[in-house]
Amino acid sequence: MWELDESEDPWGEAASGRNRMVSADLTADDIDVEHTLRPQTLADYCGQERIKQNLRVLIDAAKARGEALDHVIFSGPPGLGKTTLAAVVANELGANIKTTSGPAIARTGDLAAILTNLQPGDVLFIDEIHRLNHAVEEILYPAMEDFSLDIVIGKGPAARSIRLDIPRFTLVGATTRSGMLTGPLRDRFGISFRLDYYGIDDLVDIIERSARILGVGIDRESAAEIASRSRGTPRLANRLLKRVRDYAQVRGGGTITLPVTQDALTFFEIDELGLDWLDVRILETLTKTFRGRPVGLTTLASAVGEDPGTLEDVYEPYLLQCGLIVRTPQGRIATLAAFEHLGIEPPAA
Repeated sequence: MWELDESEDPWGEAASGRNRMVSADLTADDIDVEHTLRPQTLADYCGQERIKQNLRVLIDAAKARGEALDHVIFSGPPGLGKTTLAAVVANELGANIKTTSGPAIARTGDLAAILTNLQPGDVLFIDEIHRLNHAVEEILYPAMEDFSLDIVIGKGPAARSIRLDIPRFTLVGATTRSGMLTGPLRDRFGISFRLDYYGIDDLVDIIERSARILGVGIDRESAAEIASRSRGTPRLANRLLKRVRDYAQVRGGGTITLPVTQDALTFFEIDELGLDWLDVRILETLTKTFRGRPVGLTTLASAVGEDPGTLEDVYEPYLLQCGLIVRTPQGRIATLAAFEHLGIEPPAA
């Protein structure tokens, strides 16, 4: 239940000011990948075929009934298209999308202002939804289930409770840490999907589509070379494509060929496995500094100068997938494959 604080004034001018953090455009991910590269429909979206097929059925059914789509939660590592899928869902529904993130909703009044400004059928996208604070999350429960807000007006003996109806909407949440979602919040999502890393063929299709949008000529061999070093992540594939384009423009005569692509990726320190300089630094710390001994996450983060959360969410998943490190109760350990990849002699058993 939300207690109304007059200083919050969620229905007055203050609300309209706070609500400016919610826009029809997508959020800060657009810094990494130009908005024009994002697919707008399920037909344009490459990869994640099982999720696309399920969404098509669910969206068509909701539209046929004239109802709002059930609430959706997308989970998975960063860069796999959770934000893009949220926009695709809204486009397929023919609905407006309002976008915010868990850390941006600091007070219950912020969320109340957002919810009361929704129109029927709107899609509300909350990125990093696992980072909502507990008080704000409590406001979401009745909003998601009953499309209402429970409000306490006043204090003490004069306080009274009212229930305010809000338009039926679809909440789309995205999280990189699904284990941090509370049980009550997770249970209120009727539709749940986990995005997987992309295969080479899907990434090649994404790169070729992005190259056409950017007006860049690229052959399939070059696209496959970029895809093989993109860590199964479309965001990184698009980023590498733009870096290769820049390199080709300056040092490759403006044409992207396989040799130019390989030279560009070497120049930008992306190796054959798609490891960048920080990945290599992590492996070198585990293999050289600690000689294959277990290392705690905090210690490893301090050694490489990176935030522990970023290390765990962004870098470790791919290193684990490649079999270069393992997690143990004692800490992170470099595998023999990591020593071989770096050309370092492993310690004697």
